[in-house]
Amino acid sequence: MTTNISASMVKELRDKTGAGMMDCKAALTETAGNLENAVDWLRKKGLSKAAKKADRVAAEGLVGSALNASKGVLVEVNSETDFVARNDLFQGLVKMIADVALDVGADVEKILAARIGDRTTADAIGETIAKIGENMTLRRAATLSVGQGVVANYMHNSPGEGLGRIGVIVALESNGKTDELKAFGRLLAMHVAAANPQAIDPTGLDAATIEREKGVLAAKAEGKPANVVEKIVESGLKTFYKEVCLLEQGYAIEEGKKTVAQAIKEAEGKVGAPIKIGGFVRFVLGEGVERSAGDFGGEVAALAGGR
Repeated sequence: MTTNISASMVKELRDKTGAGMMDCKAALTETAGNLENAVDWLRKKGLSKAAKKADRVAAEGLVGSALNASKGVLVEVNSETDFVARNDLFQGLVKMIADVALDVGADVEKILAARIGDRTTADAIGETIAKIGENMTLRRAATLSVGQGVVANYMHNSPGEGLGRIGVIVALESNGKTDELKAFGRLLAMHVAAANPQAIDPTGLDAATIEREKGVLAAKAEGKPANVVEKIVESGLKTFYKEVCLLEQGYAIEEGKKTVAQAIKEAEGKVGAPIKIGGFVRFVLGEGVERSAGDFGGEVAALAGGR
């Protein structure tokens, strides 16, 4: 017996899934008009489409962040073009993934396997790929937490709450006034976004980084007496630490008129208690991703050049 697929059934399935009209009609035909089975049919088809797009470079997208009373997370979800970052569906996906990471932690595989209702995060990504038509990947995630204090964030170039192209979370440990601590934490996160420190202080720098810098400084002083070279290296390292160590950097919020360490001391007066930086994380969208010459942006540029 052939099931009659009405226009209203197709519309209902389309509204429910966001899939194309012809795909919805095919799904209903294949499942004898059963709406829930048709949804599953489309999801399977969507995941199949997603797999075909998996080799396309995804270096655009958004960084997402979520916070609770004592924890903060950053996630980076990549897409192929920056147009997708303006899409409400994609933005909702990134926010949802950040919320999941706040619950399960920074392990990407655990985030992808986590269930949201009757589906996993991986399912949700696959469905969004099918609807929007671009490859998307959850690239990385990071978390910070405090026993007492706050985790604050700042999102730069933000299209919406908790979204941006640069994201920073900062953990501040203190038993002072929470509101004042949050306000200062946001300013400190803004500084991290602008100044890109590598560590809180010199003890947090990788030993190889310090040795490399010493080598560069010594090479510049080549030919000078050993005691002079030693002094030049020592002085140069102090300058280097001011550039890359958070506490020694000039505080960007006040145009470098004081160091971050001095800004913290001043903030302690408002907070009413000592403040210790427990850590910071800075994500820049697409950093370190090798973009293929044949990616979508390159294809468009090539077509435009051929006109």
